[in-house]
Formats: sequence, structure tokens, C-alpha cells
Amino acid sequence: MEYINVALGKGRLAEKGYEIFKKIGYDCSDFEKKSRKLVFENSEKGIRFILVKAQDVPIYVERGAADIGIVGKDTIMEEERDLYEILDLGFGKCKFSVAAPNSFQPEKMQGMLRVATKYPRVAQGYFMSKGRQIDVIKLNGSVELAPLVGLSDVIVDIVETGGTLKENGLEVIEDMYNVSARVVVNKVSFKTKNLKIKAIIEGIKEIIKEEA
Repeated sequence: MEYINVALGKGRLAEKGYEIFKKIGYDCSDFEKKSRKLVFENSEKGIRFILVKAQDVPIYVERGAADIGIVGKDTIMEEERDLYEILDLGFGKCKFSVAAPNSFQPEKMQGMLRVATKYPRVAQGYFMSKGRQIDVIKLNGSVELAPLVGLSDVIVDIVETGGTLKENGLEVIEDMYNVSARVVVNKVSFKTKNLKIKAIIEGIKEIIKEEA
């Protein structure tokens, strides 16, 4: 049987993504058990779920290890992989924002703006579109710390409620892009497994309509 391989980003994204597949008839009992497994399949339905780190979903899809992926728009924008972005799932909503300490005074800024972020491509692209050159500082940990200790002037990050920023004496000074969970598809799979993939996409669209 020809399988459809689905890459899910570990955590809430995987749980919500799996629930959608379950609603359209692609359930997998193994996925619902607590385990350390990373691959789950239902041979009857011809579906295989692969649990990967969220940032890796576009890579698995681009390279064909997964036919379909569920991933945040933030990761799609930062990774810039060659794939089809098919659907906005409408959950996992947040924003890319520029944030700074409450005391930040942009008018007193001299020289290049130092921007700390986990998303260097997104930050660079955004400020370039505004005609501003920046010094990007790529961090993997808590970016909120950077302006507090003088490493950067501002940060570019994903903001959901703004609670973490507030607790650290930061505030949003500019909203950049809206972000939510998306369905992405491998370009070759879209041709070779077209009927199966289209049926899945149509099923997901119906679920989105019902829940809207």
C-alpha cells in the first residue's frame, strides 16, 4: 500500500494536527498512547505520522521524507524551503513583533540597530523592506534577555499574549506578521500522490469550515 507520510512538529502542534487527521478518518491508536516512539502508522488507512522538531518539518517535507507537514508560518518564513503552502489551519495564532525595553527611545538611536532573534531571515527581510540595515544577533535561547543586558537594542520574536515580555520589562513597539499553523506539501508528492493528498486537503477544509 502507498503510504502518506505526515510530519508533525512535536508538542501542541502535533496534538492539534493529529486531531484534525483523526476527524477526517485517519486515526492511529498508537499515537494516542504515551510513548517515546517517533513514527506511528495505521497500515489499514495507509497513513504514517512522523514526530519531528517543529523547525525540521519543512526540511522533511521539502526532501520528500514526508508528503505533508503541519507547521507554523513562522518556521516556513524562516526556513524558506521549496514546498507548497496549501492551507491556513487557523490555530496557533500569534504574531511576529519587534519588542524593546520600556525605556527604549528610537529617536535617540545612533548607528545600526542591534536586533536579537531566533529568526534572523525574518528580521533581516522585514527591516530591509523598510530600508533599514540592522545588526542581527542570532540566539537560540530566551531572546528577552538580550536587551536587558545590553546585547541588543530590540528583539524580534513570536508574541502570543505578551505576558513574557511584560514580566521582563519589554513591550511590543511594532507588529510585523500574523502567524498560524499551516499545511505544507512536498511538490513531487503533490503530483505522484495527488488523489490521496487532495482528498486529505478537502477533508481538512471541511473541518475548518465546521469549526469556524
